[in-house]
Amino acid sequence: MFTAPLVLLLLLTLVLVWESVRANVAPGARGDWPWRLQLLDMEALGSLLAVAAGAVLARAQYARTVRPYLGWRGGWVREHLKGDAQAWRMGLLNGGQHIAAVESYDFLVVPAGADAADASARWTGLPGAAAELTALGLTVAEDFQLVDISPGFPLVGTGSYETVLVGAFSKRFLERVDALHVRVRVVDVVGDSHERIGDCLKGARATAFAPLD
Repeated sequence: MFTAPLVLLLLLTLVLVWESVRANVAPGARGDWPWRLQLLDMEALGSLLAVAAGAVLARAQYARTVRPYLGWRGGWVREHLKGDAQAWRMGLLNGGQHIAAVESYDFLVVPAGADAADASARWTGLPGAAAELTALGLTVAEDFQLVDISPGFPLVGTGSYETVLVGAFSKRFLERVDALHVRVRVVDVVGDSHERIGDCLKGARATAFAPLD
C-alpha cells in the first residue's frame, strides 16, 4: 500500500531533475534530441509533486499511529501446570491502540550449557520446540505448556498490560533450558510487517524463589 505513492514521488522527482537540466540548456540546443523532450509543464509538475509528497507524509504519519507495540510480560503463578505447581507464565502483549494479525510464530530452544549462536538456525514451530524440550527430559503439562498462535490470530491493541499466554514453565525447566526465544511477526492495519523476538525465561531465574501472593 505504501509502494505506489513512493514510486510516484520518485518518478516525479526524476522528471523534475530532467526538466531542471533541460531548462539550463542553451536555447539553441533545445530543438535537438533529447533536449526537445518535454515531459511535463513545470507548474503541473510542481502540483503533482506536492500531492505525491503529501500522500507519502500522510501515509507515514498514519502508519506510525497504528503501529503495534509488541512486548512481553512474565511472572510466577500457580496455574497452567499440573498439581498447582509454581509456573513462570510468559505472555505476549500489543501495547498499541490498533489490532495486528500474526503472520508467523516460531521458537528457538537453547538447552542448558549450549551456545545460543550455534542454535540460531534452529527456529521451529511449536511441534518442533515441544519435541526438543521432551528430548531434554521435560514433560508437557508438568514442566511446560506452550500455546500455539496461528497465522491470522488477532492481537488486539489494548494500550495496557493485558497479555496473550505464550507458555508456562516449571523451576525444573529452568535447570534444563538456558533460553526459550519466541519470534513473532505481525502485520498491522496498513499492511506493514513488524517482528519482535523475546526470551520466555527472561526474569524467571531472578525471581524464582520470591514468595507468591
